[in-house]
Amino acid sequence: MIPDLGKYATEVLSAYGVSLLLLAGLLARTLRRGKSARAALKQIEAETKRHGKV
Repeated sequence: MIPDLGKYATEVLSAYGVSLLLLAGLLARTLRRGKSARAALKQIEAETKRHGKV
């Protein structure tokens, strides 16, 4: 079910590949930053409770 891309097959498939790699990189970065933000928030909340500033 793959369309015939003719003489531009290499360029089109390369563009798809690069796009997928960029999307995967953005997803990984987003997940990493989310994990980091949750850890920082948890630390701040623990410090706030410890100092009685709730």
